[in-house]
Amino acid sequence: MKESIKHLTNHERKHPLDSYLRKGMIPHIWCPGCGNGVILNCFLQALKELHFNLDNLVVVSGIGCMGRISGYINADAFHTTHGRAIPFALGVKLAKPELKVVVFGGDGDLLAIGANHLIQAARRNIELTVILSNNFNYGMTGGQCGPTTPLNAVTTTSPYGNVEHPFNAVYLAAGSGATYVARWTAYHVRNLVDSIKKALLKKGFSFIEVISPCPEIYGRHTKHMNAVEMMKWLKQASIIQNKIDPIKAEITQNIIVVGEFVDKEKPEYTDLIWGKIGKVERTYHKE
Repeated sequence: MKESIKHLTNHERKHPLDSYLRKGMIPHIWCPGCGNGVILNCFLQALKELHFNLDNLVVVSGIGCMGRISGYINADAFHTTHGRAIPFALGVKLAKPELKVVVFGGDGDLLAIGANHLIQAARRNIELTVILSNNFNYGMTGGQCGPTTPLNAVTTTSPYGNVEHPFNAVYLAAGSGATYVARWTAYHVRNLVDSIKKALLKKGFSFIEVISPCPEIYGRHTKHMNAVEMMKWLKQASIIQNKIDPIKAEITQNIIVVGEFVDKEKPEYTDLIWGKIGKVERTYHKE
């Protein structure tokens, strides 16, 4: 069996997630060890386990390393301008509420220039699934200090340690009105798949933060010299605390609190809008 596999060309080899990928775009451009590849894998695995109908899926992403993900998924997609992924997604959802719309972005894209869009979409409780890849810095543009860089962390623009207090992304999303909020790391693969499945089925605004520090730039400055050491650190530093108040879900250079923090129900925005016009049928699964 091994011998027969060995003689297959790259074109002939089959991957379990091939049908969910745009094969012409693979291999991806992310650096070796980048957690963005883990997030993509987990997302596609969640789609597979849900038997999700890709005809009912729209993927929207912004600018930055994570912005490239929309080009790799075999579904309708928008690669939008910097910080504007959520308003693009909101427009799609309002026009076609029967579709499942998923937003991917980095911390700079969603929590710096795009932060107000995140807050307002969560406040409205529009049915979007937002997956944030938290790199702890601006990884694509040189490793500058960003809105989630931990206090005292060294970056290219904070050589003596960051003095800016970072956003607690899960607290921000929960406080703004999100109905499902979770945080995992690139190490917590099975937990992340399960959370994405819940978020995809959620009737309301769902938010998942994935701690995925950039190993090439942030890692070198913080003495995690390679992706393997970074993954070991994510394992050792993480503490699972489900259902706690998100304000207590702290991130320091030694502790990362992960888990599912919010899972509740409340009226959804497109239902309230379209309820005045007519019933919306949502069928995301394959028949």
